[in-house]
Amino acid sequence: MNTAQPQEAAVTHVEIAPSILYFGTPVVLLTTENEDGSVNLAPMSSAWALGQTVVLGLGRDGQTAHNLGSRPDLVISLPAPAQWPAVERLAPLTGRDPVPSTKPEGCRFEPEKFAVAGLTGEPSRLVRPPRVAECPIQLEARAERVRPDVSGGFVIVEAVVRKVHADPRIVVPGTDHIDPTAWSPLIYNFRHYFGLGPELGHSYRTQTPRGGPSQRPA
Repeated sequence: MNTAQPQEAAVTHVEIAPSILYFGTPVVLLTTENEDGSVNLAPMSSAWALGQTVVLGLGRDGQTAHNLGSRPDLVISLPAPAQWPAVERLAPLTGRDPVPSTKPEGCRFEPEKFAVAGLTGEPSRLVRPPRVAECPIQLEARAERVRPDVSGGFVIVEAVVRKVHADPRIVVPGTDHIDPTAWSPLIYNFRHYFGLGPELGHSYRTQTPRGGPSQRPA
């Protein structure tokens, strides 16, 4: 008797040419220092972590890239899914005056971004730019390397994290671990905002396991 399970039918893929490749990346808010000592606040969704380094992809002509070229301190604040309206209020704003021609149509100069977004600055411990008080996770960092990407239209920033601040409600009590059941990042998925769905399983490397081994396919 044949008990083998039927194989799923092969999927026939189609070739497409999407205008962007934001295939589900976290949203972060970056605070940097302007030349006059004021603060710039900017949303972005090209960020990933490697150990204690966060790699950022920024538009070449934006105020954030301009600031980090000479003032390397920054804060990387991670909003929760419910804070997407504040992120979207920031989206059409720039700290550059005049507005660079490379910015999308409808982008406008705004020096008071915290106020427009309805967010609050909170003093940092080790860097000059403030943290975003409403964000559950805040990373004080320093840009150790800022360089152009291969296309010439962006800059790649390697920022070393110096201090991590977390809402205690998302920390496993008595540890330095973020509780993944209590924390969900805001995800930018092809220009739409999402949170995470239910947990499917966990890595064998997790230090916060629950309910047995990882639920990985055999």
